[in-house]
Amino acid sequence: MTIEHVLGLVTGILFGFLLQKGRVLRFEKQVAAMLLRDMTILKFMLSAIAVGMVGVAALSSAGVIALNHKPMNLGAVLLGGGLFGVGWGIMGYCPGTSVGALGEGRWHALFAIAGMLTGAALFAEAYPWLKATVLSWADFGKIGLPEALGVSQWLIIVLFWAIVGALFRWFEAKGL
Repeated sequence: MTIEHVLGLVTGILFGFLLQKGRVLRFEKQVAAMLLRDMTILKFMLSAIAVGMVGVAALSSAGVIALNHKPMNLGAVLLGGGLFGVGWGIMGYCPGTSVGALGEGRWHALFAIAGMLTGAALFAEAYPWLKATVLSWADFGKIGLPEALGVSQWLIIVLFWAIVGALFRWFEAKGL
């Protein structure tokens, strides 16, 4: 086992612990988020993104890591996002929360996990066709938001933090 494996395992356990402590593994929280009645899950995700943005940018700026963007492909984003949304809407779990819910002993999460595995297998079988059709729509290449806008990644991070802070204040004012 390499250091990367150990770090991945530790990070995964910590993430699962935080998911559980944040109560975002609860089915009722998932449904309330989809109905826009409880923003706990959105606040959890935005917090993770905001902190992660700073960490990745700092590591990249220090030369510790090199960023390698995946191609920005509109067809893939629309298809993947749509399937993710449908799966979340049907099961009430996303991939991370389904595994966390199973860890809490919620056996019905096995259906979500089985659905994800089935979807992955179907994707692998359909990949040649998808690559020639959907995955070739509007391919913008390996580009990130800072490159697309021609600004520093730190400006994007500051703006994102400001927007997230304003959203959090609004959520709290509305009791969400």
